[in-house]
Order: sequence, then structure tokens, then C-alpha cells
Amino acid sequence: MTFKGTTYKRCTCTKPGTKKQLGSQCPKLKRANGMWSSNHGTWSFQAELPKTHDGSRRTRRRHGFASQTDAQEQLGKIADLVELGEGRGDTALATIGDLIDNRLRTGEPFPTPDEVAQQLDAGNASLGAMPTVGEWLTSWITTRKKIREGTRIAYQFHITNWLIPHLGHYRLDALTVDHISRMFDAMAERNDTITAAKDSDDPEVRKTAHGLRVMGAATMQRYRATLRAALNAAIRAQKITFNPAAYVELPSGRRPKALLWTPDRVERWQRTGQKPSRVMVWTPEQIGKFLDQAEGHPYYALFHLIAYRGLRRGEACGLPWWNIELSNRSITISTAIVQLGWKAEFGEPKSEASGRIIALDEATTLVLRRQKKHQNELRAAAGTAWLEHELVCTERDGSPLHPAKLTDAFHAIADAAELPPVRLHDLRHGAATLMLAAGADLKVVQELLGHSTIAVTADTYAHVLPELARETAEAAASIVPRNQRRNRPTAA
Repeated sequence: MTFKGTTYKRCTCTKPGTKKQLGSQCPKLKRANGMWSSNHGTWSFQAELPKTHDGSRRTRRRHGFASQTDAQEQLGKIADLVELGEGRGDTALATIGDLIDNRLRTGEPFPTPDEVAQQLDAGNASLGAMPTVGEWLTSWITTRKKIREGTRIAYQFHITNWLIPHLGHYRLDALTVDHISRMFDAMAERNDTITAAKDSDDPEVRKTAHGLRVMGAATMQRYRATLRAALNAAIRAQKITFNPAAYVELPSGRRPKALLWTPDRVERWQRTGQKPSRVMVWTPEQIGKFLDQAEGHPYYALFHLIAYRGLRRGEACGLPWWNIELSNRSITISTAIVQLGWKAEFGEPKSEASGRIIALDEATTLVLRRQKKHQNELRAAAGTAWLEHELVCTERDGSPLHPAKLTDAFHAIADAAELPPVRLHDLRHGAATLMLAAGADLKVVQELLGHSTIAVTADTYAHVLPELARETAEAAASIVPRNQRRNRPTAA
């Protein structure tokens, strides 16, 4: 096709007595000598783009250029791209027209003719339909099929809460390492804000951080993994040729080592307020103190299950009665309530290894029998207002328990018991501590906790094992009565 385009000048003056714009007919656009006025009106262009794939014409106009030269420069770039399509057939021309149309609509700069030629030669049939990062992420998560529901929920949370708000407006092929790095810088700044608020002496300031958690290195790595997976899919779809998420530098997301709250560490924490590790584990005695304090609490059964049988918080909140066989003393883990942000929904366990059958000890079985009796009483009292979900622990009306409420109750009970701080998830580590203290094999602990590999179990409890061994040695030595006077060294 022969490209057709022109420039013209117009303004927004209106015809006296009407609201109709004069446009290019305004007499102020030219001086008395016929030259264009430099201080009235702006320049525009009109371009005839290649026809669409269905043969429809498309004429496009753009306004607001400060000079005719600026308008002609933009028109020239369009002409160069249209000329590139000549001799390549109607499909290539229509594709180039789509590209020009898209860039005019978004205001993004045009690619060079060489860049367009390279994509056409590579057979990229969607040249003009380059999505934004937000459009691609939305399409990607919607069409993904072979992922677990819990993974899908996590991906969606990452996309909705950080990836789209910070990166969604960029064109997919224009996303850079720097863009992504700035998003992670914003995460770090948010962490600083939350930490400062929680450490504030002002209770009103502390209240602003209630329920907010800082993002650790592992969480940031998960956000990058989501973005990287989506961009890899874009490479396979021939949308882009480079994955900038793969080159963003982040702190290591290595699993922190679990440490026991030994007397020395407790004493130091009481003096300084500092935790030796992000993952701290109570000793068996401290776990017992917590459970004693929790006796009679509406959520006691869940705390007991987490402490003795190592359930994750979501697994405990989403545990249905039909997955419990009290006569055979076993639990099947196949569901969980997943919380992302404040939103909580039913989903699958964390991983394939998380789906497991857990044997119950006699004491835990008794706790569950009592819980069932208590729930039957609540159901009878609620009558028709009861919302049946058949979960082990619920709100008073039978509705599912939000995982965050379990966390809040846990910290309140731990504070009342004057115990050193641990996370609710670390109470699950307590189940491993109890088993390891009882001499259980690491493989048994792995299967109880639902770890994907035994290496995860060994790595997590690498520091706990020798400390437990020392405590066991001391306990064994104390069993043997000795006459301390006779045990004194004699003179040579």
C-alpha cells in the first residue's frame, strides 16, 4: 500500500454562541501575513494505517504536538513501519497496523524497523498485540491448568497484591531488571515501616502494624519465582526473548536453622529482647507449660494437634471430622484453609508430601473425643443458626475458623504463660522436638510433618539434635545417685 498521512494545525476555540470547536478553521491559527501563529493552537497528524485483518480501513489522528516538526517526525516513524510491510503480504501489513494502532493507543514509543523486521522474520504473528505485564499475568494465571489449588491461590495473591500494582503497567517486552528490583526495594521499605511501627512507644502507631508481617528473604524469593514462571511462559509463547526476573539479585531464601529455647538463650532474651534465630523452638517443658495455660480454651484441640502431631496452621483449621478415625486413632491430611493477606479459602495442603496419614496417641485421641462432645453442645445450642462445615474447630456458629484468629489466640496464651517468643508455626516444630527427644528416627519425623524430603527435616533441625542429645545425656546422668564427697579427687 502507499502510505497516506498529513499534518495540520488546530485549536479548541469555539464558535461564538455555540460550543462547537473551530478546530483547523480558527482565524487565530495564522498571522495576517499567512504564516502559522507560534502561540496559538497545536499540531496534529492524520494517518491511514494498513487495513485490519478483516479488510476494514483505519484512519488515526493524534493531536497536541508543539510543532509541525514533531508531528511530522511521528508520522515519519509510522511511514517507515508501513513501508517495511510492503511486499510481505496483507497479513504482515495488518500485523504492522496492529502494532502502530497499539502504540498510538498506549503512547509508548514505536520500535525501530529493524526490531519489527526481526520479529516478522521469526514468525511472530502477534506483533501488534504485545500485552502489558498485568495483562500477561492475568492471562497466565487464568489459563494455567496443571498446578495445585494452593499454588494457584499463592500465585494469584502475588499477582494481585504486588506484581500488577508495581509492574502491571509496563509493556511485557519492556520490563527490565531495574523495574523488578525497584519493586523489591518497595517491599524492603514496607518492612522498615512495619518494624518501626511495632517498635514504637506510641500505642496508636503500634496499632497500625497489627496483623502485618515483614517479608523475609524466602517470601521475596517466592514472589520472584511467580514472576519468573510467568515470564518463562511468555518466552515459550514467543512474546519475549529475555527473562529479567532471572537476573534480579535478592538475599538468600535459605531455610533458617531452628534453635531450642535453652535457659541461657531465655536469659539473654529477657535481658536484651533479642531472639537468637527467626525459628525458635520450645523445649518439651515449655510446650507443656503452654498447653497447660491453653487448657479450656476453645481452640485447645488445634493447639494440641499442632504441638503433638505437627499439623500446619491451615491443616488444623481446615481439618474435617470425616478425615479422623478415632477408633483407628489416625488422621488423614487432605485439606487446608489457606490464608493470603486476610483472605482465607479452602484448598489443598502445601505440597504432595503434605497429604499424609498421621497416627494418634491416646492422649490426642481423648482430646478429640472431648472436642467432638463440646461441638455437639454448641450445635445444639445454635439450633438452625448452626452453619455445618463438619470441621473439628469452628466459630460458635459452626463457620470456619480464620487462621489469623488461631495465631492471635496462640500469642495471647504464650504471653500469659510468660514463655519466650515463638511463632505458631514453631509450635509445629515442637512436635518434631518431642519426637526427636523420644529417640524417633528423622524419617519418621519427616513423614509426620509432611516435609518433601528428609533433607529438609535434617536441615531444619540440624542444631536441635545435638542440643537435645546434651539434655538427654544430662538427664541420664542425673538418674544415677552418687556420693559427691567420695567423688572428690585425692591428693597424689
